[in-house]
Amino acid sequence: MDDETFPQELADALTGVQRLLRRRLRAGLTVPRLRGGEAELLRLVGTRPGIGVTEAARELLLAGNSVSTLVNRLVREGYLIRETDPADRRAARLRLTEAAETRLRDWRARRAELVEREVARLDAGDREALRAALPALRTLAVQLQQEPGNDSA
Repeated sequence: MDDETFPQELADALTGVQRLLRRRLRAGLTVPRLRGGEAELLRLVGTRPGIGVTEAARELLLAGNSVSTLVNRLVREGYLIRETDPADRRAARLRLTEAAETRLRDWRARRAELVEREVARLDAGDREALRAALPALRTLAVQLQQEPGNDSA
């Protein structure tokens, strides 16, 4: 692989892995699946309980009204609790419900089990290459999060 094609091949590989993980995990669902933005918002609130809608929109790189729509839907479905911010009565703070925590915990466990099973099928060299790539992939994710830009097709 040359330097010219590497960025595209990396992006394609990451996209393919993510798409296949989602498909395989969806196959075992016994509840209606969450849309991508809903799942991302729940994961964010899970890691940052009490986050506000505006901050969540900024973190997810979405418009505020889009996140408000997601919040309304997730509150109706029993996955989010929206509380008034005591410091600013116009703002809301978000927390997960027990149902959301359970769903995220189950999803993480199923994902870890799937990845563990598939990685175990790789030869030792490929497993080590993936392990060695983790720090660089984490750094790339941080850079992508910090870099404003147009990522639409």
